[in-house]
Amino acid sequence: MEFLGINGGEFIVLAIIAVVVLGPEKLPEYAKKLANLVKEIRRMANGAKEQLREEVGDEVADMDWRKLDPRQYDPRRIIKEALIDEFDDAVNVAKGKPSTIQAPPPVRTPVSTQASTQEPLRLNESAPFDDEAT
Repeated sequence: MEFLGINGGEFIVLAIIAVVVLGPEKLPEYAKKLANLVKEIRRMANGAKEQLREEVGDEVADMDWRKLDPRQYDPRRIIKEALIDEFDDAVNVAKGKPSTIQAPPPVRTPVSTQASTQEPLRLNESAPFDDEAT
């Protein structure tokens, strides 16, 4: 377990150096000061957390910020997962299962009055062609 980049062995060495430098008389006094400092830092951190919760709201204050860490994103993994999801959806559609991808709603276009008065094309009749259309 590491704390501030100090592992167990380094902590023991620092404790021995503190005993030698400070002496056994002053060591309890400095240990108490260190404990008070740690308590004060925790109190300040909890106060900042509560202030954030009050100002921003519970949903943001309780958010897992590690999920938003950009170092965890691997573009290859994201593309691979997207391709696998699309493949799975295609297989499900082929098997007759509903797709998990939401289809966009159909676009409704107004029907013009001219189009509704036109007669449908007869069998083997070609559609009208507009030379000026782009």
